[in-house]
Amino acid sequence: MPIDCLFCRVVAGEMPATIVREGERTLAFRDISPTAPTHVLVIPREHHPDVAALVAADPDLLVEVVREATAVAHAEGIAATGYRLVANTGRDGHQSVQHVHLHVLGGRAMSWPPG
Repeated sequence: MPIDCLFCRVVAGEMPATIVREGERTLAFRDISPTAPTHVLVIPREHHPDVAALVAADPDLLVEVVREATAVAHAEGIAATGYRLVANTGRDGHQSVQHVHLHVLGGRAMSWPPG
């Protein structure tokens, strides 16, 4: 676990988070700065800095993260009306925490293009 990784600290229980779902290899918790009525982050418990690193190291884990994001959408009651999954990757993708994470956004009509 990188000592400076905020999400690794959440996984370790060193940082508070409102947990929505826990899996053996994943964790889902509410975003502290939501941009939609439902805004949940789904992360692998293992540290991987971004989507490309996760795909290279363990593509099955990426599938598990997406499965969990879909389960969050159902549990939050947004699956029937629609939701957005977002994985910001790298500086130009506006990735703010260097631990791969999927945003589950919903509860309102989402704008297009995303902004």
